[in-house]
Amino acid sequence: MFSKLKLKMKMKMKDPAFKKKSMIYAAVMAIFWAKMYFIQGGIFTLDIENANEAAILAFNPLSSIFLLFGVGIMLAGRRGMLATYILGSLLLYVNVLFYREYSDFLTIPMLGQAANLAGMGGSITKILSVTDIFLFVDVLIAAFLLFYLKPERFQSFMPKRKEGLILAVLAIPLFLVNLGWATTERTELLERAFDRNMLVKYIGVLNFHAYDIVLQGQTEAKKTFADSNELSPVLNYINEHKTEPNSEMTGVAEGKNVIALSLESTQTFVVDNSVNGKELTPYFNDLKEEGAYFSNFYHQVKQGRTSDSEFLLDNSLYGLNRGAAFFTHSGNEYQATPEVLGEKGYFSSTMHANDETFWNRNVMYDSLGYDEYYSKKDYNVTEEKSYGWGYLDEYFFSDSLDKMEQMEQPFYNKMITLTNHHPFTLPEDKKFIEEGNTSSETLNRYFQTIRYQDEALKQFVEEFKKSELYDDTILVIYGDHFGISENHKQAMGEYLDKDINEYEQFQLQRVPLLILGEGIEPQENDTVGGQIDLRPTLMNLLGVEDENPVQFGQDLFSEDRREMMITRDGNFANEKYVGVNGNCYDRESGEPVEGEACAPSFKQAEEELALSDSVVYGDLLRYLDEIEMIEEKDSSKGKE
Repeated sequence: MFSKLKLKMKMKMKDPAFKKKSMIYAAVMAIFWAKMYFIQGGIFTLDIENANEAAILAFNPLSSIFLLFGVGIMLAGRRGMLATYILGSLLLYVNVLFYREYSDFLTIPMLGQAANLAGMGGSITKILSVTDIFLFVDVLIAAFLLFYLKPERFQSFMPKRKEGLILAVLAIPLFLVNLGWATTERTELLERAFDRNMLVKYIGVLNFHAYDIVLQGQTEAKKTFADSNELSPVLNYINEHKTEPNSEMTGVAEGKNVIALSLESTQTFVVDNSVNGKELTPYFNDLKEEGAYFSNFYHQVKQGRTSDSEFLLDNSLYGLNRGAAFFTHSGNEYQATPEVLGEKGYFSSTMHANDETFWNRNVMYDSLGYDEYYSKKDYNVTEEKSYGWGYLDEYFFSDSLDKMEQMEQPFYNKMITLTNHHPFTLPEDKKFIEEGNTSSETLNRYFQTIRYQDEALKQFVEEFKKSELYDDTILVIYGDHFGISENHKQAMGEYLDKDINEYEQFQLQRVPLLILGEGIEPQENDTVGGQIDLRPTLMNLLGVEDENPVQFGQDLFSEDRREMMITRDGNFANEKYVGVNGNCYDRESGEPVEGEACAPSFKQAEEELALSDSVVYGDLLRYLDEIEMIEEKDSSKGKE
């Protein structure tokens, strides 16, 4: 039987129709390979460092292509092949758009945030390009090959299911070769799920999505199988790295109101800087002389953007590497800042003139313990007072101050601005400076919205100073995340007159932090810190003993704090070094540092992120009372 099948195969191999069909399939797959290679190597910034990495980048699309088209052929022959070609092209294009905006790749949890797209119309259109149409020309070529050049007898001696199955099965050894090859260049590759650029560089964007599905399954299982024992290593780590807050600052704002003002997309590089001879933030430049200004303060967000910064502020836990905790873990038990302050008699609220469902805030705020959420429906939003993403900051500030003056005191109130949001557009009468003249239209417009935001901030703070609230309030002003992504680093280099290498790009992730209030001496503090440190800093200023021990931040005023700031992708900055993508730099000079100087800090960053993730994924704070009861019993036995 085998000999007959072998003979039949040889005969078919000589069949002109079979040869033509095979050539058509091969041509379609080759075109898709060329498309993937162009996108991965030409559009994504994957930092190919040597010839071996370049070869891996060329090889890694093959396994996903064989699997993709194998499945398509199994399902519906050449029609299925074209359908999977179109689906694959759309997935690649969505990643192109996502990468343009965020320098990141789409993940499964991000699909659950589709509700956010409703408010992103203007932002999305700004990242579209007319030239994108060329990314779909190949689809027409594939259709032409499959349907116009079809041989007279497109059916072969094998049913289409077997043809597709052979291709799909061949994907397995191709992927194993790819993975083995990649791990010779980068060991423990799949353990570094937080570094999506690296994963795409070594296994390809479509294989990355397959791996992301596996990760999602693992994530869903973590909460189900979690138990209280998993809190022990978290608490041990935190206690081991714990430092005492600054005792001289303890309670300097006891009983006072707190306003945490989040400035949209605001980076530190705009402070004390100018465009065309005009200051970008003239008011903030003066205001920072009145309080404690932190010049080495970094954002620590990932895909959750502003919601991540809120999560860091209220929990002193890291946001997630994939998706946003506001969406994926809004049902968790937290002991967040509003809940803790609520036990001390504080009224808590958030003000943001956007749709209440954006970032799933209407659900998450309940979990965090907020008493009130003032969203778009609570503001006098009109077409005349809106532009771009919505309610202009000047009107948002004015309305919010009116609401705060009617609030029960003391209060903890979070304000989130909106106007300085991508794509950074303004009505003509709100432009206080001209556009920049860099090669990036996005950066050029950003200068104008930053300047507008500063003017709106001036109006708010000056009115606030006239209010009876002022003397009884501490005002915390901070940037939520970057506004200008890595894709604009050439233009950033033009503006700052320097080469934006990975060290400089890392330093651009600094955001302003200013704390104003009675008892807080004017100062410029250069301690290295991040958004995860905001909660313990606030609690110490208020003199509130925070009973939640699961926090990774430290008091920014502490004299013995460990100067260690960890970003969500595993990079770090400390008092001596900056660690980026496995490379080590002197923090002050930016010069590369050879040897293993940064190795311990990279290891610590990985451990700390993993422990924080275990808290969120496992919903471990639900076991906190159980742990405390056990500790109390152990303590009682010890006294006996």
